[in-house]
Amino acid sequence: MSRFHSFLRTCFAACGLALIFSFAAHAQKWSKGADFPEPAEEVYGIGAGGKFYLFGGIAPGWKPKGMVYEYDPGNDTWTKKNNMPLLSHHVALTELNGKIYVMGGFKYPDKGKPSWVPIDNAWEYDPANDTWKALAPVPTKRGSPNAVAHNGKIYVIGGAGVHPGSKAVDIHPARPHRALDVNEVYDPATNTWEKRNPMPTARNHAAVGVVDDKIYIIAGRLGAAFITRASNTDIVEEYDPATDQWGALRASMPTARSAVSWGTYKGKIYVAGGEERSGGPWQRTFRAVEAYDPKTNTWSQLPPMHFPRHGMAGDIVNGKLHLVSGDAASGGAPGTEIHTNVHEILDLEGK
Repeated sequence: MSRFHSFLRTCFAACGLALIFSFAAHAQKWSKGADFPEPAEEVYGIGAGGKFYLFGGIAPGWKPKGMVYEYDPGNDTWTKKNNMPLLSHHVALTELNGKIYVMGGFKYPDKGKPSWVPIDNAWEYDPANDTWKALAPVPTKRGSPNAVAHNGKIYVIGGAGVHPGSKAVDIHPARPHRALDVNEVYDPATNTWEKRNPMPTARNHAAVGVVDDKIYIIAGRLGAAFITRASNTDIVEEYDPATDQWGALRASMPTARSAVSWGTYKGKIYVAGGEERSGGPWQRTFRAVEAYDPKTNTWSQLPPMHFPRHGMAGDIVNGKLHLVSGDAASGGAPGTEIHTNVHEILDLEGK
């Protein structure tokens, strides 16, 4: 710190303004990482072993790309890896003991017109060897759930699928389907699943984080899987895996949105981007970045993204929030995709 800054700090402290100076001096800053090689929407990110991994992608016509890329922050480079065994989109990701788990999602129909087919596939990806292993299937077929690791197990919560008892095998904006409240837990040690208490608010396209042994489901989409037929929520719900109980509602998210990216760091859950249906046929994407602190049950705003988008890959690696690719448009109508290769990085330590 320069002598001038030291002098200002002394003066501000004497005037009771130390917090203002501290915030200005340590404000989080954005930087730019290497462009993503294959821009797409509905990509999903996860940190593992100090690197960032991107999965998924969907091409125009709802055709899943199933790509896998590894980003090395040390040399700022992307490396293409083996594709997902089943090309699918709207999968749920989590990391446990260095392995990445890919749960549920939607696939392209085997025949007929384009739609989203909920799947029960579960996979373990080993980043060290770039290999895939099939696991016991998820009990409930669904896409766009949340997956989170806690105490050696993996919880898969929410999502979207067909109505119970329906003969349909797929979902589409023109046909009724629903958001789900399902809560199922996977034990890698035994390769088995167990049903747990359902989430109070059925939703999909939400964010998730674990803080102090509690799981938090944040925001998301109500009613349906497609933004053109659904409404966003700002609801935050707390789940205690130890007691299998959902707690009281927490402080609402300041900006109700879905199709967001997120990550957890030092007791806070960071949520970025997303989209909403703003009335009638209109949709929009977000630049907003907000952080939830469960200890104080409060939200704070961070510097916004430079490029508004949804369906981007995101997670936190070494104190930095990576937000990669995605779609700057919303709604998914044919010809409206604006896929970007941008890779924004927010330093949460304010360095």
